[in-house]
Amino acid sequence: MSLSKKEGHNTLTRSVVLGAFVLFVSFVSRGECQTTPPPTPCSSYKSCDQCAPNTKCLWCFTTNNCTDYPVSWLLPPPSLCQLSQARWGVCWLNFEGLIIALAVVGGAVLVSIVVCCCCCCCCKKRRLRPDRDEERLVQRREEINSGLRNGNPCQGSVLSPVMLGCSGSSENYM
Repeated sequence: MSLSKKEGHNTLTRSVVLGAFVLFVSFVSRGECQTTPPPTPCSSYKSCDQCAPNTKCLWCFTTNNCTDYPVSWLLPPPSLCQLSQARWGVCWLNFEGLIIALAVVGGAVLVSIVVCCCCCCCCKKRRLRPDRDEERLVQRREEINSGLRNGNPCQGSVLSPVMLGCSGSSENYM
């Protein structure tokens, strides 16, 4: 009996491993069969509305044609198209406007970062030094404590004797 149970367990294990292998191979081979069509060349686009949304293409109004964006250059060279006539991404914004807009946004981000850093540094300095109210409160506490040590809390205090609960005239305590 124990031998047949062992053989049944081995057969079940082999079946599970074989099934997992077949399933894996079917997914791998299925992925290899799917191919993407080749990208449309930029020269086939005949209008700015077709060309500009494609990030690999550049439309030039001077020549009215769509060319591959020169990825080796950050900006298209003047021999390809003037910046004022080049369109990339959208037709209503030329490269000059795009550069100005990006510079303004980048400058605003940098200025806001600098302002935040300065505000954080100033706030830390303010937290480190006590303000006037805190200094007055500490001075009053010290005066009251020195009066208590001398035996008379009303003597030497800037607070009125009435506030401290002292009896007698206030002239004796000032």
